[in-house]
Amino acid sequence: MSVRVERSDGVAVVTFDRPPANAFDLALTQAAVDALDRAAEDAVAIVLTGSGTFFSGGLDLKAVPHYDEADQREMILALGRLLGRLYGHPRPTVAAVNGHAVAAGTLLSLACDYRVGPRGDFRFGLTGARVGIPYPAAAQAIIDAELAPATRRLMLLGAGRFGPEQALAHGILDELQAPEAVLDRAMAVATERCQMPAGAYATVKQQLRAGALERIRHVTQSGSDPLMGSWLDDYSAGRP
Repeated sequence: MSVRVERSDGVAVVTFDRPPANAFDLALTQAAVDALDRAAEDAVAIVLTGSGTFFSGGLDLKAVPHYDEADQREMILALGRLLGRLYGHPRPTVAAVNGHAVAAGTLLSLACDYRVGPRGDFRFGLTGARVGIPYPAAAQAIIDAELAPATRRLMLLGAGRFGPEQALAHGILDELQAPEAVLDRAMAVATERCQMPAGAYATVKQQLRAGALERIRHVTQSGSDPLMGSWLDDYSAGRP
């Protein structure tokens, strides 16, 4: 299991590499936070991607639902830190969504400034209600900011999985490419956006996302997420 950080012409490519589905447990989430911090040190942009045919399959449902209360609490906080760092990063961030991106995978793509996805038999969506795992406050802040109300209703309450064309129509993705071209196109977008004045880009992003970022900061710094202590009750009770 690893999160790789590789640099190319000032762009940091951050790759989730936890076969088979790049699913997030506490260790991978903390490693991703550390990787973003390293990438931010000297990169002019960040490209986020995954290994294999998955961007990320979401949470590791073989591990996370069995965490005790302390680990569940830390998982919520770590996810909040990861999403907050990515969503609030002052420089351009681009998701090279190389394959399936479900639940936390979709959230991570939504947290990027631009999202390039693959054509083909891939699935995207926010499936938490279907598996009994609601979204913590930091995740919900990004969902509320990035998706239209009708899309939120359909995605969150339907908890279905969409193909690439539907993901594009619903605003999960911004464009589609052949799978082998996704990373190159994401790099091109990142490089193009790096030509903008850095200070202005950071200011405009902060203005655009100030409300959501304040919600994320509050819950991660205070530990006051409403789901603390009851996050996985439905899953643990076997529903479904």
